[in-house]
Amino acid sequence: MSISQLARANVLALEPYQSARRLGGKGDVWLNANEYPLPPTIEARPGNLNRYPACQPEGVINNYAAYAGLRPEQVLACRGADEAIELLIRAFCEPGQDAILFCPPTYGMYSVSAETFGVARFTVPARDDWQLDMTAIEARLDGVKLVYICSPNNPTGNVIRPQDIKRLLELTRGRALVVADEAYIEFCPQATLAGWLADYPHLVILRTLSKAFALAGLRCGFALADEQVIQLLLKVIAPYPLSQPVADIAEQALGAEGLALMRARVAEINATRQWLAAALAACDCVREVYPSAANYLLARFDPASNAFRALWDQGIILRDQSAQPGLRDCLRITIGTRDEAERVVNALRALASPADSARKEAM
Repeated sequence: MSISQLARANVLALEPYQSARRLGGKGDVWLNANEYPLPPTIEARPGNLNRYPACQPEGVINNYAAYAGLRPEQVLACRGADEAIELLIRAFCEPGQDAILFCPPTYGMYSVSAETFGVARFTVPARDDWQLDMTAIEARLDGVKLVYICSPNNPTGNVIRPQDIKRLLELTRGRALVVADEAYIEFCPQATLAGWLADYPHLVILRTLSKAFALAGLRCGFALADEQVIQLLLKVIAPYPLSQPVADIAEQALGAEGLALMRARVAEINATRQWLAAALAACDCVREVYPSAANYLLARFDPASNAFRALWDQGIILRDQSAQPGLRDCLRITIGTRDEAERVVNALRALASPADSARKEAM
């Protein structure tokens, strides 16, 4: 008997999420994973590494609760927001019976996590403006336990209209949880739903230190929710989700000095994003640059430019989104340093415009 015959059928059929590191590439301008471009200065302090860490380190929980304006009982720390996505499925969905719902184009791990646990995946494509199709969602809610909404949405960068989220919360009251993925909320803090938790106990918010906090390598995220939800998630989380060095760095990042540094990074990234959006719009090979409230831009390119491969060959690694619904010929560009943004623009300007290519073919 082969190993594959022992594996679960759904795992054999699973198409794994293609993370930036799995996709590889050899370059010196990495703009495909929505990371902050420079390393932080925080270092872990010496600790007793011979002892197991706390399941929910008090300093991390208290600092994040204060930052989010919540009570510590409403905060769960975990190994990135990705773990929280899975914990919710494990705690609330019966395999082979319940379903999750999400609205592509959006983050791919909602689908992969559900498939891994044998939970059905319902999709309701976003509208042409990438807002929620509320009529279609309402018609698809039977059997759904979790509705995942990403705002700002990855990879489109748009904030989901709050009135639509409120309607969704009313539709799902007593039926399902609404999970708002706020991985990029630091770049538009006014759009957070954290203040809604008191009115909607079936709302869960996902957060991370991977983006604005410049700690993608730390793998530290959070679920914010009603205390009853947090207690259920604590039943299924690993015994020691955060190592001691991770907890130590996270606690420092969420202190007063760390928060000030984070907000300075956000201001810098938002300014570079504004510059890059204008510069991309002036490139002949770019058909459209979409508004973004996150640390990346989505742009649609003329396919004749072969922009993704051309920049890849120059060591500039972007993220191709063409496989996502409605995103044919679209690339997602992480906002790096101003120098990196200028290098992207200069490389794109050097590509032949569609008009130039047509003239050359006619000669």
